[in-house]
This record gives sequence, C-alpha cells and structure tokens, in this order.
Amino acid sequence: MRQVAKNGKAGHVRLRPVGGAALTLLAALLLAGCNSVLMGTSGQPSPSIGPASAPAVTGEGVEENARIVAAYGGIYHDPKLEQTVARVVGRVVAGSDKPDLSYRITILNAAAVNAFALPGGYLYVTRGLLALANDSSEVAAVLAHEMGHITANHAIERQNKARDAMIVSRVVTDVLDDNAGKLALASSQRTLAAFSRQQELEADAIGVRTISRAGYDPFAAARFLTAMQHFATYRATLGPGTDKRPDFLATHPSTPERVQFAIQAARAAVSTGTPEVDRDRYLDGIDGMIWGDDPSQGYVRGRSFFHPSLGVGFTVPDGFVIDNTADAVLATGTDGTALRFDAVSLPQGADLGAYLASGWVNGLIPGSVKTFTVNGMPAASANANAKDWTFEIAVVQTDTGATYRFIFANESRSASFDDAAKATVASFRKLAADEVAKLQPLRVRVVAAAAGDSEDSFVQRMRGVDHPRDLFRALNDLAPNAPIAPGTKLKIISD
Repeated sequence: MRQVAKNGKAGHVRLRPVGGAALTLLAALLLAGCNSVLMGTSGQPSPSIGPASAPAVTGEGVEENARIVAAYGGIYHDPKLEQTVARVVGRVVAGSDKPDLSYRITILNAAAVNAFALPGGYLYVTRGLLALANDSSEVAAVLAHEMGHITANHAIERQNKARDAMIVSRVVTDVLDDNAGKLALASSQRTLAAFSRQQELEADAIGVRTISRAGYDPFAAARFLTAMQHFATYRATLGPGTDKRPDFLATHPSTPERVQFAIQAARAAVSTGTPEVDRDRYLDGIDGMIWGDDPSQGYVRGRSFFHPSLGVGFTVPDGFVIDNTADAVLATGTDGTALRFDAVSLPQGADLGAYLASGWVNGLIPGSVKTFTVNGMPAASANANAKDWTFEIAVVQTDTGATYRFIFANESRSASFDDAAKATVASFRKLAADEVAKLQPLRVRVVAAAAGDSEDSFVQRMRGVDHPRDLFRALNDLAPNAPIAPGTKLKIISD
C-alpha cells in the first residue's frame, strides 16, 4: 500500500474491486470515486517485457507507458539486474525478424508475474517474472514472444480493436440499460481487446525461431510455460486474496496444447552451434533482487502487515490471507469475510464519527456509529448493509494526523465476522523505532548446494513466505524431493 499524501481535505484512495465477490462488493459500499486502474484502452495491457535501456523509441504509447509504470509500482532500479536483462535483450533483438527496430525495456517494480508490449517499442517485464525465470534462455523466450507481437503488428491490431471496443461501449451504454446488455458489452470488450489465440501461437513460433537464431535453447519457451503453470498452482494454495492484477499466465495459459506447440516449434528451429541456457550467470544477476512487497508499500509477514515509513501495523485472525496491493491492503478469510485497509486524508483532530456519517457510506445503519480508542488513538466504527452484504467500517487516526480505514464485508453478519473485525482493528498500532529498524524486504537469494543438501535443507532457509516448500519447488521448477547435486545454484526467499 502506497503512502497517501495529506492535503487537509476529506477523501480516500480509490477502491479497486479485487479478489472475489466480497472484495468486489466493498466498492459497492462507497458513493465517492471508485476508479479501477487504467491499464489501457481496454482495461488490460497486452502481454510483453523489459529493463530500462535501449535507444529512444517513437512517441507512440507515451501516455500508456506512464499509466503502466504507475499501476505496477514504478520502475525497479538495480544496475546488476538491468545489465543482465540488457544482455539478453541485445541478443534477442539481433536474432529477431526486424533487428533494426528499437525497444525501450522497463523492469516494473511489481511482484506480479507479467510481461507485455505497447506499440512504439515499449516492452515491460516485472521483477516477479524475472524471479521466476531460471536462466537467460527463458527470459529470452518471453522477450522474443513479445517482440513477435510487435514485429507481426499484433499490438497495433489489438490497439485498433480496443478502440473499436470503446466505440461499442459508447453505443451499448447509450442504448441499453439492462444487465444482459452490460454482460454482452463486457464480453465483447474482452474479445476485442485480447490477443487472439492465433496471434499468440504466431508469436510463440516467432519467439522460438528468434531465440534459436540468437543462440539460446529453443526449448526454453516450453520450459518456462511449464514453470509458469507450477507457479500458478502454488498461488492457488494461497487462497483467493492474492494479487488479481492481470498476469502473464492469464493471457498466456500453459495448456498442454500450448506447451506441445512450443516443443514442436523448438524441434523445427534451426540453430548454429550449441544452444545456450546461461543459467549460472542469470542467477547471479537476479541474486539479491527484492521479492514480494516493495519497502515503499510495506511488508506482509504471515498474518501481519507492517509499513515502516508510515510506522503502523496490524494483524488479521487465523485463516486470513493478506494481499498487499499498490492501492490498499486486502485480506480474505476462510468464512468469506473480506477486508480492505487503506488511508484517508482528514485534518488532524477530525471528528471520526462525523466522517463515517457524512454520506460516503451506502446503507449506513442509523445509530451504529460509535467512537472509542485503539491503543491510545482515537477511532470510530459503524455498520452498513448494502446489496445483500453486511459491512463493518472503522477509522483510526494517529498522533500525526494520519488516518486509516478498515472495511470488512461478508454476505451475513455472524459472531466470527464481528470478532474478526474487532480483533483486527484492536491490533492496529504504532510501530516502535527498533521494530521499524528491523524490517527488511524479502529478497531472492541464490545459494549453491553443498554436499548433503536436500529439498528439506533449502526449505529450512526460506523466510517470510507462506507454504515455503511449494514456493521453493515452483521457483526452481523442481519435482518433489528431486535430488540436488552439489554445486547446483537454487533460489530461496529470505530477508
């Protein structure tokens, strides 16, 4: 969650429907501006990748570039990592169908696994995707796939279709006011905006051919698609609260057909010399990269959220899974309860009860507003019912005037719902200076196996993550209890 600047005016960060029905309904509670992150004219970026280097490109896509960088947490700066990716980019461009094209490569500061392209030579890759890759040839496969969309003019075709979708949107919304019409509109927008299946397969073929010409292992594309599927399986074990921003696998599903197509393309590729994987040098390049939350957005540690620069933290009950997004901290419980935690801009000493009753809450229950203190800080709470859902809203203000909001939602009010809301709000506190000093981001650490090392010994070194064994296997694309030869470099997550 990013820090919200105070301006002395009442307001709130935008509410983005994320993570299932309950989190979607959180937005329905509010009357004031709830804007979803604009990821392009269609609402979702086209798939692609990169770090900041390469010659200047055309001005086309400048506005879109700014939106994407902002939506994905800004640019991730790491000279060693940038050099690692730039080395791959140079080889892939030289082996592409149009080596004279210029590309601007940006590493996005996001844990989400994604890569996408814009017309004008803009390529993006998240640090989350770079952490998942295990060698240079896999990154080359993703880069080449995205460059394939550019050289085959897919991105321009997609942009034109997105414009068509906007025109359709205006027509339908002007004429139709029924749910069926809106559902038909949403379906048509997704169809028009996404790359077609044929375009994806064409980009796959171009990408495999390109990395083969560049001297990389042509089977890397199939290997990375499989690794992506393993990582998706790991994410599924974390529950419904994980980041729902569009990711690479959403637009590049690792179906058996897709993997088989990539294998066939690799077998047909013509390469000179011995295909290169470049594993050790790549792993050295990503060693030390931040994993998960960026320090500017705070940290999730198990069931707790801590924000060092804001100096606050709280803990959710057992069974809740926390997802720290750029806009807010989200959490979901096993009983379907959803939580949104964000910041609001209020004057220091503001009447928090009056703020709750000021009209921004739909379905506020008269007489439910009450004031109290949380660890010495003024607070207020209220109940609401809207669209067949029940809500508990609480606001707390620190001694600096910073004000924070908790919104809980469930389909029905129960003792467990009330207890979860009360316990979470009661846990909110200011962090001590020594606590802040000890908070450090999680990082990708590359460790060479010693004699006698096993999956168990590596898992024991993992820190700060849920289901560490499953994540270790997904990060290193390993089968359960696979033998580990001495000297093998493997990724772990640790602070």
